[in-house]
Amino acid sequence: MKHQEYQYLDLLKEVLKNGVKNVDRGTKAVSYGVFGRQCRYDLSKGFPLLTTKKVYWKGVLHELYWFISGQSNIKYLVDNNVHIWDDYPYKIYTKHVTRDTKHVISKEEFIEKIHTDAKFAKQWGELSRIYGEMWRRWPTRKSKTIDQLRWVINELKDDPYARNAIVTSWNPEYLYKMAAYEDASRFPICHNMYQISIKGGKLNLQLYQRSADLFLGVPFNIASYALLTMIIAQVTGLKPGEFVHTFGDVHIYQNHVEQVKEQLKRKPRPLPSVKIDKSVKNIDDFKPEHVELLNYDPHPMLKGELTVAGGFYEPNET
Repeated sequence: MKHQEYQYLDLLKEVLKNGVKNVDRGTKAVSYGVFGRQCRYDLSKGFPLLTTKKVYWKGVLHELYWFISGQSNIKYLVDNNVHIWDDYPYKIYTKHVTRDTKHVISKEEFIEKIHTDAKFAKQWGELSRIYGEMWRRWPTRKSKTIDQLRWVINELKDDPYARNAIVTSWNPEYLYKMAAYEDASRFPICHNMYQISIKGGKLNLQLYQRSADLFLGVPFNIASYALLTMIIAQVTGLKPGEFVHTFGDVHIYQNHVEQVKEQLKRKPRPLPSVKIDKSVKNIDDFKPEHVELLNYDPHPMLKGELTVAGGFYEPNET
């Protein structure tokens, strides 16, 4: 059988060959993209952590816990030396202090203050309306919140044939120019909705990702949502089935093209496996230390710079 990783590699090839050029209206970053694609990963045949380049597993694990635990401040990630979310709060900070004609500290100084100064972290480390909040504390007009993830798990336990087990992070009240100016989020919601379905005693999860950075972000997304599928399967007493990854706009940034070409020269190696401690019986039992990655033997890491594109733009940025 063809190695499951070739789905991802074939998509890289397609975007390189047929991707349509796009220029981000704010950063002017150039990318090449296609629209409407899908990959399927059978979790009984190995854990889909890419082997043609080393994926930052610690980042995957702590980020997913950050989401599942409902957090929205980057301090947890910074304290655990995970820096994949540093750029967006720093971008927000620099705009505010520039507007107020104050001294702008460097990104390194900013992150150090997030780590050491709780008051500063509370003011500048918060990314409200981000995934963790939307999954576990969806805001409503009636001054209460909705725990979508817990509701979905309970719904599946009550009705294994449920077709409404959906968690969404896309809230027009707080996004782009749909929102009131003062409420608009300053960062993009990319992996915006997932649905869970039980078929034949197995739990399957399908993610819809409206915008996908194929080289840098998607390897994280594959691993994160595959692990989420396994966690939810365990807490519902089921076996994990498929993780289905459905894309809207899938693209490669111009500054990642050479790394992609190098990755495509590599042959996939056997997929690793993941073991989740049996003590995880409820979704809130999950902690990063409960997960063990086994037999991961990837090719060397391929580094790429994160492009901080998308999200809300000020009028003078467009």
